[in-house]
Amino acid sequence: MHSCWIRHAINEINADFQRSAETHLIRFDLADFPGIWFYLKDESTHPSGSLKHRLARSLFLYGLANGWIKQDTPIIEASSGSTAVSEAYFARLLGLPFIAVMPASTAKRKIEQITFYGGQCHFVDDPCQLYVESERLARELKGHFMDQFTYAERATDWRGNNNIAESIFRQMQHEPYPVPHTLIMSAGTGGTSATLGRYIRYQGFATQLLVVDPQHSVFFDYWHQRDASLTSTRGSQIEGIGRPRVEPSFMPDVIDEMMKVPDGATLAAMLKLEKILGRKPGASTGTNFWGMMQVAKRLRAANQQGALVTLLCDSGERYPDSYYQPEWVAKHIGDITPWQRELE
Repeated sequence: MHSCWIRHAINEINADFQRSAETHLIRFDLADFPGIWFYLKDESTHPSGSLKHRLARSLFLYGLANGWIKQDTPIIEASSGSTAVSEAYFARLLGLPFIAVMPASTAKRKIEQITFYGGQCHFVDDPCQLYVESERLARELKGHFMDQFTYAERATDWRGNNNIAESIFRQMQHEPYPVPHTLIMSAGTGGTSATLGRYIRYQGFATQLLVVDPQHSVFFDYWHQRDASLTSTRGSQIEGIGRPRVEPSFMPDVIDEMMKVPDGATLAAMLKLEKILGRKPGASTGTNFWGMMQVAKRLRAANQQGALVTLLCDSGERYPDSYYQPEWVAKHIGDITPWQRELE
């Protein structure tokens, strides 16, 4: 009985993969940066609306193949939003109950999306308590704690199988610079940066991997110090990226460079990118774009040309009450005009 259901569940997930695996690669150029091509891998077009659709798919397959997820198993996840939305999508696909353990400050639109897919939201005031509370719920409900922060880097097939890295390089094949100079990525679990860095090395590409980190995250300091006990007294203001502790899925040795990005710079870059694209990106995409522009300035100063690639992680439509609300920004982030002037 269990084996029949597991075969059915894996088939359902694979069918979703065939319907939605490839996402668009958006190209644009900027007049001030001749010979430099900018690319955004638009992960907001996944059915559940973000890059985390890939991770949720991999985590469900990993749990099913390992025998951790069975018919009627409650699924519990610690998440600031996007992973929980995507996991709620797959839980509904398989007919499984889902509970997201999340900070009380999570964007209202994400909460609405989780409940739209039939999930429940369990809130904690302290983001550092996400893990303990998730483990407690899993024990009490005899459920499975997905634990994206531990399993993200190992659940994804980094050698290929249409992971995000393989998809990027395949889509770049006919571009002016098929092998990008730099891939720029922010880190939440660290799973995507691990996949990108491993794939670059596995394929022998000369591409550099730059990981950008928001100001209240410990990943940047850990990359420099290699002290796994580092913690932060507060959570990241940029939903979905940055962590107050070093996560098991963060792989520092596959990263060529890290850059700390102030929250004001993130929002300035987000708003600048909105003008370029004519649509609203999420804040983590602003962090990515800030890093991309710093690399572009270096290339220009060195009279170099090439391609730069980053991710459009999710849509800004999820954040009308926070990152796109000037009063919220003034209260929680502060004055972003110095960063806006720098971008201009």
